Amino acid sequence: MNSENFMSTDEISAQSQPIKNKQQLIDYIAAGSKPKSDWSIGTEHEKFGFCTDSLRPVPYEGARSIRAILTAMQEFGWTPMMEGDYIIGLKKNGQSVTLEPGGQLELSGAMRKTLHETCGEVSSHLKLTKAVSEKLGINFLGMGFNPNTRREDVPIMPKGRYVIMLDYMPKKGNLGLDMMLRTSTIQVNLDYSDEADMVKKFRVSLALQPIATALFAASPFTDGKPNGYLSYRSHIWTDTDPDRCGILSFVFKDNMGFEAYVDHVLDVPMYFVARDGKYIDVAGQSFRDFLKGELPGYPGHKPTMQDWEDHMSTLFPEVRLKKFLEMRGADGGTGNWICALPALWTGLFYDQTSLDAAWDMVKGWSHDEHEYLRSNVPLKALATPFRNGTVLDVAKEMVALSAEGLKRRAMLNSTGEDERILLNPLHTVIDKRKTVAEDMLEKYHGEWKGDISRIFKEYAF
Repeated sequence: MNSENFMSTDEISAQSQPIKNKQQLIDYIAAGSKPKSDWSIGTEHEKFGFCTDSLRPVPYEGARSIRAILTAMQEFGWTPMMEGDYIIGLKKNGQSVTLEPGGQLELSGAMRKTLHETCGEVSSHLKLTKAVSEKLGINFLGMGFNPNTRREDVPIMPKGRYVIMLDYMPKKGNLGLDMMLRTSTIQVNLDYSDEADMVKKFRVSLALQPIATALFAASPFTDGKPNGYLSYRSHIWTDTDPDRCGILSFVFKDNMGFEAYVDHVLDVPMYFVARDGKYIDVAGQSFRDFLKGELPGYPGHKPTMQDWEDHMSTLFPEVRLKKFLEMRGADGGTGNWICALPALWTGLFYDQTSLDAAWDMVKGWSHDEHEYLRSNVPLKALATPFRNGTVLDVAKEMVALSAEGLKRRAMLNSTGEDERILLNPLHTVIDKRKTVAEDMLEKYHGEWKGDISRIFKEYAF
C-alpha cells in the first residue's frame, strides 16, 4: 500500500529524521501489530493498457496516453502525484493510482474492513478508468504477462527510480526487465496481531504462495505465441534477482521474528536514495553502510525512515513484510479475479481456526518441497505432482479452509451474502481442473486459430 502518500505533517517530519540504530527498524515493523478488531484488507492490482485499434501498449505522452488518462481522472476528485513535470500517479481517500515501469496502471486500494468494501472499491475504480479510457481509444487487459508486445517495444514511464532499476536488473538476472515491463499482478495486504501471529502467517503464506500461483495462472503467451508456461509471470521471478526474490528459508527457522526480517532486509543490496525529488544511484550498495554514514554513493549521510521504507519496497519475495504482510504470488486478472485473491487469503488469515488448520497442512513441508513447488508450479500449475497427489489436491483444501474462515467471519453484503461469494472463480477452476491460462491456450489452438488478438476482446476489462 502507498500509505506514505497519506501521512500527516508530523508523520512526514518523523520520517525525515536520521535513523540512530537497528532497533528503530525492528520497532518500525513491530508497530504494524494491531488487535484483531483493527485488522483490515488492502487490495492492489495492475493491468495492461492497450490502444484498441493497434493493440499496442499505451505511451506516456500524447493525446492518447497514460498521461491523458491520469489528467482526465483528476476531474473526479483525484489529486495528482508529480515527479518534476511528470504526473506519475493520483491519490484520493486512502487510495492511489500509480504507474509500473511499462505503463501498467496500478490501483493501491485503501485499507478496508470487509471484502465487500474492497471489491466495491475495485469496481468503482474500473468503471471510472474504463469511462475515461474509452474516450481515448484505450482499454485494459487482465492477465499476468503482456501477450503480444516485445520487450523493446514497451514504453518506459518517466520515474527516476526505474532508470536505476532498469540499468541494474540485467546485472542480476536474465528476466528482470521482463518483470518490470511486461508483468501484472494482484496482491493483498493483511495485518497481524503480534510477532508470533506474523511469523505463523508468514510461514503459511510462503508455503501456500505457489498454490495461489497455480489457482491464478494466467500468463501463457510471450510475443504472441505460447511460452510453455501457465504462469510465465511467476517463472520470471526465478530469474530476476536472487538477492531479493524467492522463498525465504530463514522464515521457517526457530529464530524468525521482526529482527530476523530486518537483518535480511539490511543484507539486500540497495537501488537508490531519494532526495529532493531526485534519485541517487547506489545500486548494489549496503544499507548497513548507510546506517553508519558510510554509503559510497552518498557518503557522510545517514538514512531516514523514509529511506528504510523505500528500501523495503525494493525487495520482491513471494511474501513481503512491511507493517503488514503482502501476498505476491498471483497473476493479474479481470474484475472477479481481483476480488478472489484477497478473499482467498482473508479467509485463511483472519479466522484463527482456518489459520491453524492451514499451518497444520504445511508445517511438515521441507525446504526442498518449497523450492520444488516454486520452480514447477509456473509450468504445470494445478497439475504439478506433489507428494501423493497434485497441487490441485492442496488447492482444494486451501480454498475449503478459506471458505470456512469467511463463513465464520459472517460479513454480509447488502443482499445478505457473506464473503464466500468472492471465491467463486476459484471454485470454478477447481471444479473444471483447468486454469485461466489453460482456457486461453485451448481457445488459442481452437476457435482463435492462433490469432492472439482475440485475447484483447475476451480478457479485457
